[in-house]
Amino acid sequence: MADFRAIVVGAGGISGWWFPTLLAEQVEIPAVVDLNLSAAQARIDEFSLSAEASADLGAMLKKHQPDFVVDLTVPEAHCAVTCQALKAGCHVIGEKPMAASMAEARRMVRTAEETGKLYMVSQSRRWDPKTELVSRIVTAGKLGTLGLFNCDFYIGAHFTGFRNEMPSVLLLDMAIHHLDLARYMSGTDPVAVYAQEFNPPGSWTKGDAAASCIFEMTNGVIFTYRGSWVAEGCQTSWNGDWHFVGDRGSLVYEHDQTPQGELATGAVNFVRRLKPLPIPAERLKHLGPHGALSELFKYLRGGKVPQTEGHDNIKSLAMVFAAIQSSKQKKRVPVRAL
Repeated sequence: MADFRAIVVGAGGISGWWFPTLLAEQVEIPAVVDLNLSAAQARIDEFSLSAEASADLGAMLKKHQPDFVVDLTVPEAHCAVTCQALKAGCHVIGEKPMAASMAEARRMVRTAEETGKLYMVSQSRRWDPKTELVSRIVTAGKLGTLGLFNCDFYIGAHFTGFRNEMPSVLLLDMAIHHLDLARYMSGTDPVAVYAQEFNPPGSWTKGDAAASCIFEMTNGVIFTYRGSWVAEGCQTSWNGDWHFVGDRGSLVYEHDQTPQGELATGAVNFVRRLKPLPIPAERLKHLGPHGALSELFKYLRGGKVPQTEGHDNIKSLAMVFAAIQSSKQKKRVPVRAL
């Protein structure tokens, strides 16, 4: 018998990633909700679910009283879906980005507080063995005092659908992954940003598909982000290519390969001699949505708050919207979450 019951809201492309995960974790799914009933029924048939298709989330919440809701809707619907589920007494795990605006994100966090229910975001790249390894190395001070770090992201992604219409498609839909990883892997939080969004020649998106950003982080650390979602050739990893620099050495994480580092050693002779940085073994067991669900289950069973709970994840979203604001105003702006 399943330990938990969940209603899935949204039967689009990303749901094809979530249904196998939920079933592997033996979550009972009594209903799939989507405004497109045929899409909901198609997922039910595809995964042989004993569930009903519906376009009425309120009715399904009242009828099935799930333990939690999985919000896989478009960003513009996240606030309404999450707040409705929280007010109905359900915990919520949702896809990134948290919301389509900071006002909506703050409303979601407040609603979670008022209802006493958990709202968390599945930032899938946190549950990756190599990003966890980078985070462990950097936050443990293996490079000494961190001073700066960079991320480059260049992919030519020929999407169809809503992404091609988004005004800030790189920053809002994709860079949220990298900006959240920046916080996670460095152990710092955002203070301010100067950014420039733009749409390069040959872009097939309506909105800005490229950006360059300089973030001031806590402890005086500087983080630089450069990216384009319409870059043809010489592409980076989807996780981005990273370079961390501390006062004792540096670490590089590129193309999803095991990170490599060097530490300074010996006397200074213009440049110091270097030695390899010892890289510990990977240890993460639950990956992607499995990792997010495992943290949700720990909360449901024992009250341990997930690392991407709303009060924390809103800081990553705030980086996105501060960068967008900076680009529009052409000036440095502070990053404010709550």
